Amino acid sequence: MARNDRHRRADYRAFSDISTRWMDNDVYGHVNNVVYYSWFDTAVNGHLIEQGALDIAASPTVGLVVETGCQYFAPIAFPERVRAGLRVAHVGNSSVRYEVGLFRNDDDEAAAQGHFVHVYVDRATRRPVPLPEGLRRVVEALLRAG
Repeated sequence: MARNDRHRRADYRAFSDISTRWMDNDVYGHVNNVVYYSWFDTAVNGHLIEQGALDIAASPTVGLVVETGCQYFAPIAFPERVRAGLRVAHVGNSSVRYEVGLFRNDDDEAAAQGHFVHVYVDRATRRPVPLPEGLRRVVEALLRAG
């Protein structure tokens, strides 16, 4: 994705609210970059759990992060509200590329946007496995247009 390709809310398929916390701010007065990755993880896994595609304690198939990245456009700071937009860019046999946009308060343009690539593996062996049918259905519903 090009640096000037700043996403808008309408670019995403599902949304969740995330609260900033006092401890998220760093010495520079804005949320530290490591927190953004936590929000990405929360948006992706929260959606999968809500849709019944993931049981973090018992699912035989789990997603492991093999790639991640983030672009920052505008700072976020406590006590602002964050709305995380979620979409899927690619669904493979055993992998999914999730894309997340973080929107500050009521802003229409993303303050930050990033991605996670998960490879789905057997919980016990940690070997890649095909996406389970229920998970595939949930992630395909998030596929971005185009």
